[in-house]
Amino acid sequence: MATMTAQEMLSIEERYPQVFRRPLYKRFAPLFLFVGILTYLIYVLWFFSLPQVLRESHWERLPLFLTQWISYDLQPEFRLDQPQITPRYPRFSALGESPNPDWVIRNPDGSFTVLIDGAAKSVTFDKALATIVANGQTVPMSLTSGKPVVAGPVPDWITVHDDEVVAKMGFVGEVRVTVDRVKVRKRFLGWANFVFDTRSPFFGKSAGEVVSLIVSGPELKPGTSNLALAGDNIWNNAQWQHGDVWTKLLQTIVMAFLGTLLGGIVAFPLAFFAARNITPSGVLSQVLKRFFDFMRSVDMLIWALFFTRAFGPGPLAGSAAIFFTEIGTLGKTYSEALENIDDKPREGVLSTGANGLLVQRYGVMPEVIPVFISQTLYQWESNTRGATIIGAVGAGGIGLKLWEAMRTNSNWANVFYMVLLILVVVFIFDNISNFLRRRLSRTIHDYNRLQAEQG
Repeated sequence: MATMTAQEMLSIEERYPQVFRRPLYKRFAPLFLFVGILTYLIYVLWFFSLPQVLRESHWERLPLFLTQWISYDLQPEFRLDQPQITPRYPRFSALGESPNPDWVIRNPDGSFTVLIDGAAKSVTFDKALATIVANGQTVPMSLTSGKPVVAGPVPDWITVHDDEVVAKMGFVGEVRVTVDRVKVRKRFLGWANFVFDTRSPFFGKSAGEVVSLIVSGPELKPGTSNLALAGDNIWNNAQWQHGDVWTKLLQTIVMAFLGTLLGGIVAFPLAFFAARNITPSGVLSQVLKRFFDFMRSVDMLIWALFFTRAFGPGPLAGSAAIFFTEIGTLGKTYSEALENIDDKPREGVLSTGANGLLVQRYGVMPEVIPVFISQTLYQWESNTRGATIIGAVGAGGIGLKLWEAMRTNSNWANVFYMVLLILVVVFIFDNISNFLRRRLSRTIHDYNRLQAEQG
């Protein structure tokens, strides 16, 4: 194998200086980029005090929120300072007006046993003694000395306060004991009364019983079929409010569609006057472009706040906010698409003596319409998500309903229900948009191939 002489190597270096004699900043550009990114990340950690934020965050609340998304709890309370121990339930208990669950047992001697996780986790009590069973341990406590007193060693799953003993039993619930009451929190997987609420005559019945009543049972409400009654009860479920939620979801969809459609209609002609290669006036082009910048620089959320003040809360304010934002966004994308067209088709139509309108129709439109439709479909899909956010500030739709449920800090199952609906809608509209874009691309490809074959 022949070796190169020093003279030959020097000759190659002189012919290709961009390879062998690159400036210092080019040779070390990757290293400089890495050091710059690392420095920026360190600055971000300091600026936002991320280590302190992470230390002080309430991570213990995360499992609680997650469990509340997929479960519900029941909280019977037993007063021990009354002549007779009687269970009491919250006013709007998921068990209805006359609860009698099989996991609350009245013993023959007048004491009560509450099964929290079957017999493995339970509490048995009367006015003098409470016994908690969990994790293979039995913990008795006396209630006769002015405060609950645990007999023997205290397990790590029990916390003893001055006047209260708290037994945490994991996901399934907890027990709180004082000398005058016992309060139990029992958790269940699922969503309580999702189909029928406690007011419905179908409440508490099995699926087979409900089907039997609908198909061949006697009328539960005179003059109304059981099928119509069941549908009405589901739609007007007081706890889950299916009717209101689905109506608000439809409002969100209509807001996104209407706002995007109107924005596209207004942006379409304005884009032709804003495109430098279309409009004869440079001043008009710059004025319209700055107008588009203004319309899209004001966030949709700000527009929603403005129109909520102007029109009051409701979907009209949301549609107007999307409309104003889309004038700027679609106007900019449309005008940029026009400025990037191939001028040869337009020049060809112009050479035939066609007027300006026909030049745009046959020389410009076939080239930009696919881009216009594709961008509009994408914005429609994006605005379906954005309409949820602006609803939270009063612009109507399911966003407002979602914010109301979150604000109470107690309806996390309802929040999850609405989040799932939003995810399903976004998924459906994303697939519809992708399908329409694919069909459009295929149609354009076929049209161009046909034109080439005919030419």
